[in-house]
Parts: sequence; C-alpha cells; structure tokens
Amino acid sequence: MKTKLYLNGDTIDAKFNDGGLQKLHAYIDTVFDYSKVTKEGSLIASFINTLGGIIGIRVLKFPNDEAAAEIIRVLQSATKWEPAKRGGKPISIEIKYPMVFKSKS
Repeated sequence: MKTKLYLNGDTIDAKFNDGGLQKLHAYIDTVFDYSKVTKEGSLIASFINTLGGIIGIRVLKFPNDEAAAEIIRVLQSATKWEPAKRGGKPISIEIKYPMVFKSKS
C-alpha cells in the first residue's frame, strides 16, 4: 500500500503531450529503437520531472548496455511536460518507468 501525503491542496499529476503516462508510453514505443535490445529482460528507468523538464535520469535495471543508453536518449529527447502541481503550484516528482522485453520466437 502506498501512502500519499497531501499538503496545501490536492496533487495534480504531470502531463506529457496533454496526457498521462499512457502518452509517455506511446511516445517511447514510437521513438525507442528496439534493435538495441539484444536479450530478454526488463528495464526500469527513473527520472525527476521538475517544472516540466526531465532531470536525474537513472536506469535501475536493464537487459544490456545498449538498451540502457537508448532509454536515456529517448527520455532526453522527450518534449516538455506540464509539471505536476500541488495546491496550484508546480512540484517535482519522481517517475519510474518499466519496460519488459521478450523474445520474438
């Protein structure tokens, strides 16, 4: 169970291309070069969305080095976000983005 702390108003999630994480997923799916993934496995990228930009990209888990470099490239090339807000003021949030790669056999 996750615990959320709301201070000075409700939190509004960040928006990417006028949508949520589903829009981010569609963007990554379009731009990510899947030929960089040479073996099965999972990838978890973490980043901070701050005032609409992405900083602090970390790849926590990855199937191979090229896949890790590719998700970093894709996230760095992403368009600006509408930042998350709490009480009407922009806030920074951490986002963890998982991907799973399976064999095409």
